[in-house]
Amino acid sequence: MNDDAVLEINNIEVIYNRAVQVLRGLSLRVPRGSIVALLGSNGAGKSTTLKAVSNLLALEDGEMTRGTVSFDGQDTRRQAPHELVRSGLFHVMEGRRIFQDLSVEENLVAATYATTGSRGGGDSRARRPAHASFDLVYEYFPRLHERRKGIAGYLSGGEQQMLAIGRALVAQPKLILLDEPSLGLSPMLVEDIFSIIARINTEQGVSMLLVEQNASVALAVAHYGYIMEMGKIVIDGSAERLAADPDVREFYLGTGGAGESKGFRGLKHYKRRKRWLS
Repeated sequence: MNDDAVLEINNIEVIYNRAVQVLRGLSLRVPRGSIVALLGSNGAGKSTTLKAVSNLLALEDGEMTRGTVSFDGQDTRRQAPHELVRSGLFHVMEGRRIFQDLSVEENLVAATYATTGSRGGGDSRARRPAHASFDLVYEYFPRLHERRKGIAGYLSGGEQQMLAIGRALVAQPKLILLDEPSLGLSPMLVEDIFSIIARINTEQGVSMLLVEQNASVALAVAHYGYIMEMGKIVIDGSAERLAADPDVREFYLGTGGAGESKGFRGLKHYKRRKRWLS
């Protein structure tokens, strides 16, 4: 894993509606060419972290009040969201956010408009023609090629997730922010999509910050992981170390030391968990 960071988040704080603090001194980094998992329970602040990176907080009356976010050496707060896309950062939001009334191929065409213009940060890579980008998407997602003339709103949930990731690929990103790609999908589809995520990382060299509640599947493809609670990082380490950590296994992977199923909010484990988080 390359130690050169494509993304660095340093001690950020985020509030909504000028009153509700969601992130409290959060720091993390994504080394170039790696997959980093950001894990945590619902409401921990994972999606807010991604919106802080892609500069989308203002759309929900949110504001980063402290700290810095640096993408490819540049402060993201100095760049509008569309400028970040052009410089190589693509945010695949929770819920896919595809254009429901357009065809699959029209959705991919729409992604090319977001990337019009020169890349920032001194990127010297030659941009692929649109048709070559589409061919790459169809290579990873043959199902989308079969459905390319079909209306996106009629795709299954898994196909819509494929399309959302495909639109990111058309943008030729350096970094993809993935927000809950497993949400609402069957275990078989989750396995398929995460194997393709791993292939894209390996074969295209695209860095990824992966937000997930499904810790086991995220740690299976990630190189490094961070776990959030109440707006801050409580533990981090290599994916292998986190997957083997007894507290992570109990509270996030749902198994205890003997492999029995354990509830995340089990009352008898509350004191132990409180000690861990303190």
